[in-house]
Amino acid sequence: MKNRVLKLAAALLILVQLFGCGFYSEISTDKSSDNYIFTDSCGREVSLPKNITKIAPSGSTAQMILYAIADDLLVGLSSTPSMEQMKYFPEEYINLPTFGQFYGSKANMNMESLISAEPDVIIDVGDMKETHREDMDSIQAQTGIPTIFIEAHLETFAEAYRTLGKLLNREKTAEELAAYIDEKVNTAKTNSAKIPQDERVTVMFGTGTTGLDCNAKGSVQADVIELVGAENAVVVEDVSNKGGGNPINMEQLYNFDPDVIIFDAAGAYDTVFEDTAWQQLNAVKNKKVYEIPVMPYNWMANPPSVNRILGISWLGNLLYPEIYDYDMVLEAQRYYKLFWHYELSETEAEEMLRKSTLSN
Repeated sequence: MKNRVLKLAAALLILVQLFGCGFYSEISTDKSSDNYIFTDSCGREVSLPKNITKIAPSGSTAQMILYAIADDLLVGLSSTPSMEQMKYFPEEYINLPTFGQFYGSKANMNMESLISAEPDVIIDVGDMKETHREDMDSIQAQTGIPTIFIEAHLETFAEAYRTLGKLLNREKTAEELAAYIDEKVNTAKTNSAKIPQDERVTVMFGTGTTGLDCNAKGSVQADVIELVGAENAVVVEDVSNKGGGNPINMEQLYNFDPDVIIFDAAGAYDTVFEDTAWQQLNAVKNKKVYEIPVMPYNWMANPPSVNRILGISWLGNLLYPEIYDYDMVLEAQRYYKLFWHYELSETEAEEMLRKSTLSN
């Protein structure tokens, strides 16, 4: 009997640990209180208002994720949209104060602006880093504002939105977003399983003006490639997860010789077909070179946020149109309405796809 009790206690402890890491958890026993205890993905217990009306994003990844579910609750931005991006957002959003990046190598937090905005909570959403608990504690100590982290990567964005839905009392909206993400991720997994290993397309994801900065195999910036059933052609030892990726030279590229090359906008797409060095590559010879749509954010990465969900449909359809049988104009319109609250016209979508899906 004693052993059974001990085993039951151990099982309960494991469940508490699991559900206290990355999922919404209300453990307040005071029903009359206006606050409750939320356990974030770092295992930190933070007192939050039950009715959150003002939120601040900790960085660009969080800003993008939060905009889809609670654009009206944002009291400031990590970064202000560029002139090209502004058309996709309402004026009141563009005119919000800019708080900057709260932590990391690019930290430039505007403390005065943040304090003046009086957010109920600072929310960080994205990939877990080794220093995340320390970073969240530091921000909370500096600002005096409750600060939480919700882990989210390509395959767990749906659960992150469900957590945010409970947190912000937006469960219906959260479920719409989560259901869309589940649909795209699960379809990619199913489709990928149909593609034999020896028939998988190899892809180079080039960034920068030269195209020789690459998001290599293993980079979070390039994880859509393998999710849709392709292989990242660029394999390096010390993989960078930053938007610029890993620099390579032409000799390395000749060895990788990808079947398909995708470039960031304002990169090398417009020059490679006339460049004799690039013309030696099979992708260039076969005219399998494309430019990634980028407005208002890159569909594949940078930042590696919820924008990549549209990248699943785009890249899958580009590489395997017989399996990912999508009308990408309609897919883009559906995504923009759901995540950007923007009515994308057919003409706008076609222009975005002019150097990729509609270039063939």
